[in-house]
Amino acid sequence: MTDKHKITKLSTRQFLALGCVGTVGLWLAYSDQYAPKMVRELAADAGRAILLPKHTPQPAKWDPNGITAAWLGHSTVLLNFFGLTILTDPVLFMRVGADLGIGTVGPKRLVAPALGVKDLPPIDLVLLSHAHMDHLDLPTLKRLPGKTQAVTARATGDLFNGTKMGQATELGWGEKTSVKTPNGDVRVAAFEVKHWGARWRRDTYRGYNGYVLEREGKKIIFGGDTAMTDSFRSLRGRGPYDLAIMPIGAYQPWVCSHCTPEQSVRMANDAGAKYFLPIHHKTFKLGKEGANEPIRRLEGALEPERIALRDVGETFRLS
Repeated sequence: MTDKHKITKLSTRQFLALGCVGTVGLWLAYSDQYAPKMVRELAADAGRAILLPKHTPQPAKWDPNGITAAWLGHSTVLLNFFGLTILTDPVLFMRVGADLGIGTVGPKRLVAPALGVKDLPPIDLVLLSHAHMDHLDLPTLKRLPGKTQAVTARATGDLFNGTKMGQATELGWGEKTSVKTPNGDVRVAAFEVKHWGARWRRDTYRGYNGYVLEREGKKIIFGGDTAMTDSFRSLRGRGPYDLAIMPIGAYQPWVCSHCTPEQSVRMANDAGAKYFLPIHHKTFKLGKEGANEPIRRLEGALEPERIALRDVGETFRLS
């Protein structure tokens, strides 16, 4: 037999190693456990292009004598509240997740943010609902310009260490504060929602909020992240509310932590909100319902004239 046709003999160790590689490969390819599913999703995401938004807000042209809101993606809304600029749950990079210093490991955006950090106007107040990484994004917070003030949930102020943020005020349910800025004051009140606040597995002590913003006799609800709850009913007697910024996505199968579009409408109606601005959809693949189902269901549950906007980058003005 020539060298070409010789059969290479494998040692027991080599044979076992090949067997292990094959077993791991099958496990990664077909297992329904969380770890291999995450590896498969990360691999599929690596080559996927991020879509550009169809709309670009132009905050430099906004009239300060009213309310203007632009959806930058996920739960990030840029608000001009009678000349005072507010940014909710700012997440403005291509991934969310664990910040490793050299990059972020976690879900990749489906649609790019409508404005990047460098495109933002000066921010008077950052409003943070809770510590989850798709809401409190340290890479974004570290790059916000100036000494921006923040209102955040109970027991989350320590997460601002290492950022350039100015004063961070923690609020628990039922607590309120008046934030003083060069562009005037805004009153912020925290209320109970149905969610959870831990950033990691063990820090379950952290809070989670919805908020009511009040200025110049107008009121805005920021629902943050929530499952269906009756707590919005308690807001009704303190209204009326001109706008409710409400989550509508990631409910399948996480309806225990996130509301459906129909439930979100019910909560906004419980509070007595006039207009409805949908968030927490079409940006990251967090639920199994798909990118377009939430807005379709919302349109079937709410009068079209009450829907403030529908797509990333759109702007809504309320005079």
